[in-house]
Amino acid sequence: MAIAKKINATIRPEQVFLISGVVVNGGNYLYNLMLGKLLGPTQFADVAILITLLLVLSFVATTFQLVIAKFTVEFEATAFSKFKQIAYRIASYVGFGFGALFVLFSEELQLLLQTSSSGMFVIFGVAMPVYFIMSVRRGIFQGQQEFVSLSQTYQLEMWSRLGITFFLILLCNISPVLGVSLGIAFSFLAGLFPWKKTSKSKKISYRFSSEEKREIINFILLTACYECTQIICNNSDILMVKHFFASRDAGLYASIALIGRVVYFITWMFVMMLLPKVIAKKKAGEDASQILWKYFGYTTLITISIVLFTFLFPQTTVSWLFGEAYVSVAPLLGWYALATALFALSNVLAYYYLALANYVPIICSMLMGFLQIGLIYHFHENLFEVILMQIIAMGGLLLLQLGYFVFHRRSKL
Repeated sequence: MAIAKKINATIRPEQVFLISGVVVNGGNYLYNLMLGKLLGPTQFADVAILITLLLVLSFVATTFQLVIAKFTVEFEATAFSKFKQIAYRIASYVGFGFGALFVLFSEELQLLLQTSSSGMFVIFGVAMPVYFIMSVRRGIFQGQQEFVSLSQTYQLEMWSRLGITFFLILLCNISPVLGVSLGIAFSFLAGLFPWKKTSKSKKISYRFSSEEKREIINFILLTACYECTQIICNNSDILMVKHFFASRDAGLYASIALIGRVVYFITWMFVMMLLPKVIAKKKAGEDASQILWKYFGYTTLITISIVLFTFLFPQTTVSWLFGEAYVSVAPLLGWYALATALFALSNVLAYYYLALANYVPIICSMLMGFLQIGLIYHFHENLFEVILMQIIAMGGLLLLQLGYFVFHRRSKL
């Protein structure tokens, strides 16, 4: 906590979160790159499934984080204390529910995704309740705009996962798949910190009004639908390629996916800062569109820079990051980065409307996400065709989101 106070005195918390986000994303990429180089394409395909499942889990848990963040801003102290108690309880139940499914169906998942072990799904399932509880804590930090504490929890999760995984694989000679799954499980525990001391929880007698209950349920459903869309748009391609293609091809595809997704994960930091600011503006009855275009502008500059770089230097990038064993897939890197960039830009608009509790852009995202699955299912003759289907779906999504913004603004005026 002393470090946090010192940092707060020198630079703004938002700047801390941006810098931290770069470090966390850099650390996660280092983690993935080291695994790719160490294991080779075939073994890396199995590990990539765990990493993809972690991303899927993160989107589900983000529902809790965003809901908590919203009502941290909107509720008064007593109402929020009651809401927080309920959120922790529901997060635990949902975590146990999802975890039980992974444990019970571990062998079926092994067959479906053609992995070498079912144990990795068991370990992953056992750790799930902790991750959902961690997400509630992150939502509180985000809503209160305590960006230093929010940064710390992400840092602790990332560094512990990196250290524990490679300690187990390199020094304890544990199989890579089990080493990765154990590293992920222990990193969830590390992500629970910093843990602030609070007074012992008492039963709070506050009763939510019908209007408050309706608002909570509507926002939960809205957020859950959008996070489901995120899972579909961001991860369905990896899972489908693992199902339709040989392990080596799936491992090669996973390598360019991890490089290409740097666009999404860098721009994700802006989305996390956008949400509480837009909610605060809405609560004050002010126009939040200036905040939207500020962060949309940042995202556009970053995405254009990364996509250009991946088109200009694909072979160098893949060779340097993953090694010569992955170079054959380098020509696809720029195209994959373009597909991710289109989704990242539409994501900023979707989160803006999510903060305003507007359903239409979420429905657009869901439709285009299912379109992406349908296109890949029918057109997957080669890896380039898989990426092309994503570009078509995500390009259509961005046009829909921009078109809706123009229509919505004009109708309000």
